[in-house]
Amino acid sequence: MSRKRNLPQCNPPKKQALSRSSRAELQFPVSRVDRYLREGRYAQRLSSHTPVFLAGVLEYLTANILELAASEARSNNKMRIAPEHVQRAASHNQTLSSLFQASSVSRGAEEGAEEPLPEAGR
Repeated sequence: MSRKRNLPQCNPPKKQALSRSSRAELQFPVSRVDRYLREGRYAQRLSSHTPVFLAGVLEYLTANILELAASEARSNNKMRIAPEHVQRAASHNQTLSSLFQASSVSRGAEEGAEEPLPEAGR
């Protein structure tokens, strides 16, 4: 008499793979930050938590800068954030101004210039 037995399956269905960014609930790519850290050879050894932490810090700083730049754009009755809004937002914030002190924003407003330079006549 042969009966079918209810044996457990040998190969259960695999779960969908989750990225490290989704596990950490981040928008910034943790794997790319990890790759940049390894290619840059900033240290001989890296913890697996290092790129997650750094991606979180970068995401926080970016969100903070964009929030301030958006309020700067709104105060100028603009719908889009322009580089000069980022520059002004960073200069108005004490912490961000010290961070941006040695950097420049491409096409950002210069300190002395109030209006853009006139275009060359044709």
